[in-house]
Amino acid sequence: MICRGMEQMFGKRRWKRWISWVPIFLLSALPVPAAAAGEGADELLLWYREYEAQFEAIVQAEDIEKNGYEILEEHVFPVVFESFGEEELTLIPAMNRTWRRLALFVADQAGGIRYKCSQLATNECIPGSMMQVTRDIASVAFADVDRNGLTDIILITRCANDTGDYAGISYKTGDVLFQGDGTFYRDWRVSDKINRFSMNKSANYIISFVRDGKSAEFLYTASTLEELLANGFSIIEEQCYTRNFEKLGRLQVVPGTARISAYDIFMIYLVDEDGNIVWCLQPMGDYDSLYSLRSINGRDVDGDGMKDLVVLARYSIEDASGEARVDTRCAIYYQRTGGFEADQEFEAHYRCTEEDTMEEVIRKIREYWGWQAEG
Repeated sequence: MICRGMEQMFGKRRWKRWISWVPIFLLSALPVPAAAAGEGADELLLWYREYEAQFEAIVQAEDIEKNGYEILEEHVFPVVFESFGEEELTLIPAMNRTWRRLALFVADQAGGIRYKCSQLATNECIPGSMMQVTRDIASVAFADVDRNGLTDIILITRCANDTGDYAGISYKTGDVLFQGDGTFYRDWRVSDKINRFSMNKSANYIISFVRDGKSAEFLYTASTLEELLANGFSIIEEQCYTRNFEKLGRLQVVPGTARISAYDIFMIYLVDEDGNIVWCLQPMGDYDSLYSLRSINGRDVDGDGMKDLVVLARYSIEDASGEARVDTRCAIYYQRTGGFEADQEFEAHYRCTEEDTMEEVIRKIREYWGWQAEG
């Protein structure tokens, strides 16, 4: 029941990703999934020991590739870390070729490894499994996020699951390594909130949360409309209306945004007559920010006699090359007996364009389901 409730609160995909961000030190307490990627308990232990031995064997920069890692050249940066001295050091990210596990190395000018770390949030996406889902690095940035005068490392990776409902769909995982006295450390609680509440879209986003305390958490935990408004949620009034959703009763459709850093997080809430939040929708998915909301339409589109919600909007996102683009997306939420179910079929079948109107999109959705009449 707890899992079902969290899945409803955060959405199926977000819940699956949230549960994957279990802190690394808790993994030993979890049962090893013997069937996961063909890994039995004995093999898992042997592979992990071999992996650890290779990692420990890296004492010079030239040892990195010799021990099964590929250096991610585009994200190698010179940087001065104050507590390590005045010498310019080099941050070297590298990916384990076998297990898709990321490691960070800090080398001095002679090539000696001054610091190394593989305990990263991106290496914890599949608990109990050696194989991880990291594809590449989206961003490496440097800033003093805890205001102690020392430069910290902000890391964002791109991940994609190999199997399951969302196989192949890219998502980001964020992390912060705080600089200490000649070392770095992670706070898994910070990483957990960065990722659980989608504050991993950019380095500026993470800085806004960790340094400035601006969090999107309230968007996912608020239980009333009043609570949302008290925390800075801005309603898009022209798209706010009331509908009778057969199984759920009369509800107000409340779209709006919360401003975090340079991004507008777009959410839609279904609110009852007492102001309680009955359902929460996240139509922007893994896009960075709302660019413009075109329309929200509440009507039956799949022919089952219950009103669904169709959301047509434009969103901005930074692509793999670091360039910003704007996409038009149609998100569909089918009403079911116990709530709403996000569409996973039509969006794969049809990609919206800037020229699409709501009526055209709804017509295409009805055609897809073989039901064209209004009913």
